[in-house]
Order: sequence, then C-alpha cells, then structure tokens
Amino acid sequence: MTSINNKKIILGTALVALIFIVFGAGFVLGKNQVVCKACKPEQIDFSLFWDAYNKLSENFIDSSKINDREIIYGAISGMTKSTGDAYTNFFDPKTAKTFQEELSGSFEGIGAEVGIKKSQLIIIAPLKDTPAEKAGIKAGDQIIKIDGRSAFDMSVDEAVSIIRGKRGTKVVLTILREGWNQPREIEIIRETIKIKSVEWELKEGALAYIKIYHFDQSLAYDFNKVAYEVLSSGANKIILDLRNNPGGYLEVGNDIAGWFLKKGAVVTIEDFGGKIERKEYKANGNSAFSNYPTVLLINEGTASASEILAGALRDDRGIKLVGEKSFGKGSVQELVPLQDGESFLKITIANWLTPKGSSISEVGLAPDYKIELKEGDLEKNKDPQLEKALEIVRNMN
Repeated sequence: MTSINNKKIILGTALVALIFIVFGAGFVLGKNQVVCKACKPEQIDFSLFWDAYNKLSENFIDSSKINDREIIYGAISGMTKSTGDAYTNFFDPKTAKTFQEELSGSFEGIGAEVGIKKSQLIIIAPLKDTPAEKAGIKAGDQIIKIDGRSAFDMSVDEAVSIIRGKRGTKVVLTILREGWNQPREIEIIRETIKIKSVEWELKEGALAYIKIYHFDQSLAYDFNKVAYEVLSSGANKIILDLRNNPGGYLEVGNDIAGWFLKKGAVVTIEDFGGKIERKEYKANGNSAFSNYPTVLLINEGTASASEILAGALRDDRGIKLVGEKSFGKGSVQELVPLQDGESFLKITIANWLTPKGSSISEVGLAPDYKIELKEGDLEKNKDPQLEKALEIVRNMN
C-alpha cells in the first residue's frame, strides 16, 4: 500500500465515483504516533469482547466462516461507528487502497458526491457530465436504497463501496426528492470519471465567469493558467461559481484564496474544541484579484473547502453570496495509520471556522441573496442564480 498523502483534505463527503474526494473539510495524516502493540487502556475491560468471540467460535454452525482478521476489522468499524460521527471511520486494506486511488485522479463510478445530513444519506452534488447528472440525480436527493438494500444507518463509506464499481455495470438508487410523494428508482450505468477542476468564460465583454468544480491536486496549476488568461482578457469583474463543489485539499483552497485576498489575510481557523490552541491558515498568494468586484455563487452542493473559501471572501471582503444555503461540512478529519501498515482510521479532530469565528458545521453559509432553482430551470437553459449574480456585479465599481 502506498503511503497516505500528508495533506489536509477539505472535501465534501465522498465522491461516489464517485470520487471519494472524501468530503472532508479536512484530512491530515497523523504524525509522530507511538505504536505499542501490547498497550491497552487499563480502565477498559475487554473480557466481554473475548467472551463473545469465544462463544461465537465455539457455537457458530460453520467454523470455516469465522475469520479472525475480519472479526477484528468488524470490531474496529463498530468502535468508530459508536461515536455517532458520520466522518469518523475505519478503512480496511481494501477500502484504504480505493480511498487513495480515488484521491489521485480518474476512477470508475457514477460521479456524485454522497454525504450524511441529519442522519440521512444524501447526494451532495452530481458532477458535471457524469452518469449521475445525466440520469437526473440532484443535489439534496435522499438515498433510500442502493440496489435494493436499505441505506438506513449506512455510513458514507459503506454507501461508496456499494455505489462505485466497474465501468459498464449498473447501480440502482432509490431516491426521495423534495416535492415527490414517494421514492423513485433511478438506474445509473457506471463510467470512468474524469473531472475538470476549473473552467472560465468571458461574459458581457469584461466579466470573467469562473467555475471551480473541486479543489483537487490539479486545481492550483489549472487555476494559475485560468487566472493569467483572465488577467490578460480585459475582464475587470468576476463571478466565482462554487455550486456543487464538494471541496478538496486545504492547501489548494488556500492557494485560490491567495488570488482574492491580501497576503496574510485569515482564510480559516482550525478549532480543536479547546484541547489545543486554535490554528489560523492565512492567504499567501499574489492577490491579483483582491481588488476585482466579485460575486460568489453557492448552493446546497457547496461543501467543505468551497464553504471555507466562500466564508473567507465574505468575512474579509464583504463579497456577496448568491444562491442557496451551503451544505455545512465544517469538520476536520485526521488519517491515522494503524500498525498493520495497510489500514487506517479517519478521525474527526476539529472544526473549521470562518475568519470571524463562525462555524459552518451542520449550519452552512446562508446566502446574502437567496435564489432557488426550480425543477427544470437548467433544462430550459434558465439559471436565475447566475442571472442575479450578473445583475449585482454589473452595478459594482
């Protein structure tokens, strides 16, 4: 197994492709951990566990199905679930390998991000031009079943493992959407998912519309290229579109913030719940767009790193947010390798705060201008959110 990338990931949940850009608002590799194979907490009595293990081994009808390693993996998985935190999980060697592969580039799946909100498994955002989007999956869709299996009490990682699969195979999601009287089945054929990080176009002669899809490893390079094209285009105003953007690497989000904020401005604050001192992350870029009149688009698929960037631009520069309330993923996960060298834990260790100290976890960012998309708007080439952003930015100096 290759080593875990030592970066904080502030994604959305898991991209079912998904991409499992692990929706985080943050991952960081555990450092300087002392490994003690024999150590155990003195205050915990594990005799009940061993009693259950022995009775299972002695009495189960088919002893060939008793696999000690799988029992240990199952126990660890149950231990993380007992926290009640949707983003604290155990990755066995198979899922750990998949996790790393999906962070690095293209993979096979449906191209939708899955998360949990109020204990319900939901679609955070379908990605552009993916099977999920083409099948009609929408941000905010509740996942009731996956291939007929109830999604109740299913973790994000369990859902991802079922939804992703080989190109050309199908998965059936039973979806409940606001306004529907009952769930509907949507069949999706998996494909190889390759995702753009950013694209832009010039509107109305001098307005740069920049759409960022997610904060992956390629975005810093790709955005540099886009930024210099914008700077040489004659554009003097910007609309930054973060709708349906699940997040990504913290370092990349910081890079992008450095184009829009003055050097040294606080981008986000990491709050460890009082265990240790808060940590500030500051912009460290060339500030080339810091004086450009800017409007920012968000929706319920805007999560994690996207929310952090949006919160920073509003807190520092008063940039207006247009659209719908963002998802509300503001927790930080740490990737902690285990002693077998093949598996790891993902543990929630902190929350992200906006520069003014507001938490986005569970509450999200409320737009300054609430504009909802109606069913069928985009199919009719109508985008009232973008139209409102254009109206606002036209009147900015």
